[in-house]
Amino acid sequence: MKAAGMKSMTVPNETFAIEIGRLLEEGSEVVFKPKGISMLPFIRGGRDSIILRKPSVLKAGDIVLARTDDSRYVVHRIISAEEGRLTLMGDGNVAGKEHCTEKDVLGVAVKIVRDGKQIDCQSPAHLRKARIWARLLPVRRYLLAIYKRINL
Repeated sequence: MKAAGMKSMTVPNETFAIEIGRLLEEGSEVVFKPKGISMLPFIRGGRDSIILRKPSVLKAGDIVLARTDDSRYVVHRIISAEEGRLTLMGDGNVAGKEHCTEKDVLGVAVKIVRDGKQIDCQSPAHLRKARIWARLLPVRRYLLAIYKRINL
């Protein structure tokens, strides 16, 4: 979300993530517009914005900004959490999972901003939709193809 008169800029992921982490540690909320399609249909890269807060208790279903074991920064959903280890997967992915520790999570999404409206990421309705979407993994490839054809 850009306020009137604000300019946007592109910075390397590493620099961006370090700055977000610093702001979150200070207690600020951070709003940013992610790129890519790995979180479709819940987050549309380049169009929707995410509001992040410093993480407290992390659980399956949370959308997080995290540094993965292979040193990439991703905005993906936690699909499992066991003994401080997290498994992540993008809602728009049909295969491939990432792993990280709880310490590698910089922020947790509390809201998605779409067309000026805020969607609460912790609302029962949002979490229910995410659980249903997760169960559709075997046919997700086809559903995403239809979604992209209609919406992108």
